[in-house]
Amino acid sequence: MRIIADRSRCEGHAMCEAIAPNLFRVGDDALVTPLVDTVAESDRELAELAIDSCPVAALRLS
Repeated sequence: MRIIADRSRCEGHAMCEAIAPNLFRVGDDALVTPLVDTVAESDRELAELAIDSCPVAALRLS
């Protein structure tokens, strides 16, 4: 599974980074960047929680 980030929707709330700092980073530009190309099965539940926490729905799994 891959994390897809819609940086045009991201508002820099950083909820994803707070929940899963090993998977997401919100940079100085206040936009999210996924830190991994593929989500390991062991991180899937955490990734889903972080994605669901995004208040502007800028993240999804593909």
